[in-house]
Amino acid sequence: MKKLTFTLENGEEFITLVNLLKYLDIINSGGEIKFLLDNEKILYNNQAEFRKRKKCYKDDVISLPDYGIIIEIK
Repeated sequence: MKKLTFTLENGEEFITLVNLLKYLDIINSGGEIKFLLDNEKILYNNQAEFRKRKKCYKDDVISLPDYGIIIEIK
């Protein structure tokens, strides 16, 4: 599994799941995240996630079949 880390800037409390995946070049569009969510391919803190606008906070872990993402506050 490939591990990626995303760092929130000072003053940012969260990033939405769709924006996070776009920023990390895992997806290119909302349609791609819809496919992943519909097929239970995204885990948020080890729970299946179905919302593309889910707010991701410090120390959250998002898992996809080929990636692991850790959110950190800078």
